Order: sequence, then C-alpha cells, then structure tokens
Amino acid sequence: MPVDKFLGGISRFQSHVYPQHQDFFEELAQGQRPEALFITCADSRIDPCLLTQTKPGELFICRVIGNIVPPYPDALGGVSATVEYAIGVLRVPEVIVCGHTDCGVMKGAFNPEAVAEFPNVFGWLRYAQTPHPETAPSAEALLAFTEQNVVAQLGNLAGHPAVAKRLAEGNLTLHGWLYDIGAGTVATYDPAREAFVPMHAAK
Repeated sequence: MPVDKFLGGISRFQSHVYPQHQDFFEELAQGQRPEALFITCADSRIDPCLLTQTKPGELFICRVIGNIVPPYPDALGGVSATVEYAIGVLRVPEVIVCGHTDCGVMKGAFNPEAVAEFPNVFGWLRYAQTPHPETAPSAEALLAFTEQNVVAQLGNLAGHPAVAKRLAEGNLTLHGWLYDIGAGTVATYDPAREAFVPMHAAK
C-alpha cells in the first residue's frame, strides 16, 4: 500500500534526517519568517522546494489546481486567506505564481464539458483566462494559454487589498514563472517585453 511507503519515509526521517538537523528543526519550531509566497499547481509533479533548492521555512507555499488566484472578492476561501496571511501577517517580500507545462486544468479550460461531472473543478475553470474555442489545442496553443493564465493570476493577485497595499508601499514584488517539467527549465515573465523569457536572460 502507498501509505506504507510514506510511513517508512517518516521512520527514516525520524531516525536519520532529524537527528542530523535537530538544531535547525528546533529553531524552526520557534516561528517562521518565509522569504516568499510561492503559489503553484497542486500537480504531483511539482515540488517547489526541490525546484528552488530551498530549505524548510524559506517558502510559504500555496498549492491549488491551475495555480489560480481568484479575483477579490469573488471567491473568498483558502487561496485568498493564504495570500492575505502571507502578505499581511508574515510580510513576505516576494510572491511567485508558478505555472507548469502539461497542466490538466489548462487542458480542461479548452474543453470544460469534459469535467462537467465534477462541479467544483468545472466552476474553478472560470477563473482561468478563456482560451480560443478549440477542444484539442496544439502544444503551442496550450503553452501560450498556460503563460496567459500565469499573467492573469498575477493581475488577480494585485487586486487583493493586502497585496495592493504592499505594492503601493513599494515593498512587495510579484513574479510569474513557467516551469517546463520535462526540460527542467523555468521561464519568467518580463512585463517590459510582455513575454516569458529564460530565467538566465531575465534582468
């Protein structure tokens, strides 16, 4: 059973990992000061800490299908509360919205009727930017829509009061990323170019 694998992992963590880093974990137990809010998809292939090579305590992570941030105040709930807490209480200086290739939600947005039997998923799709009316998009069209969705969520994010306040104060920065799972690369959105560019080319 999969849970046996997970329990085995906990056992190894407790017997091998924790003893080697006990001081670090005891320090973490005193409180958190994350350096960024990382909003990404719930897709099982995405591991924010592995991707960014960060340690526990460095990222405040919000995972939700399609890396969607509903526009304020349309959908008060877990995502909005997480954003408000990270920005208003924890005062993170950076927010990253990270989309990814081969996203099921992005595919679903092209053909929402395919998930009509799942009312919550079907309703959630309305927060993704409406794609062109084609049920079987090309790889290029799907990638373009995935990029557009990240930009749209940045716009939604900026409309949340806690975020708007910090942006006006000049002490918060928003970033849009696109992770290519197969290639292991990340592109970042450049507002000046209105395009995603390889991270090494970003200024």
